[in-house]
Amino acid sequence: MGEEIVRKPFVIAAAVAALLAAQPAFAEIGRVKSHVGPVSIQRGGSMIAAKPGLTLEQGDVVVTGKTGRVGIAFLDNTRMALGPNSRITLSEFSYDRARQTGTFVTSVNRGSLGVVSGNIAKSKRDAMRVRTPTSMLGVRGTKFVVEVK
Repeated sequence: MGEEIVRKPFVIAAAVAALLAAQPAFAEIGRVKSHVGPVSIQRGGSMIAAKPGLTLEQGDVVVTGKTGRVGIAFLDNTRMALGPNSRITLSEFSYDRARQTGTFVTSVNRGSLGVVSGNIAKSKRDAMRVRTPTSMLGVRGTKFVVEVK
């Protein structure tokens, strides 16, 4: 009986860990770290004012105004900075923390995007990609800037 009582917490802990490892589409993929000026997140049909600590989800569209700038940190340690008049879509993000692998696809519709890549880009060739209206970039380096006019 004592052995059974000891095993139950481990079984429960394993089940909770498995649930946390699975990443549904609405799960947090990153957070707003800082912002200046008008910055909003379009999620579904809603517009959310950006503020430090705001969680970001796959499919979110980040929009900066004429004087807006925003810094974002992702779960794989990727860092992004968006300049004024930018609009990017966080199209796809999956990350396995245990293996430190995944995929990350961002679409830059307009504006500027500076990136310091994290674990996903370092895990395998073209695991991180950036789409623009005229091209698709496969990220292998650690730092880059994209500007779409």
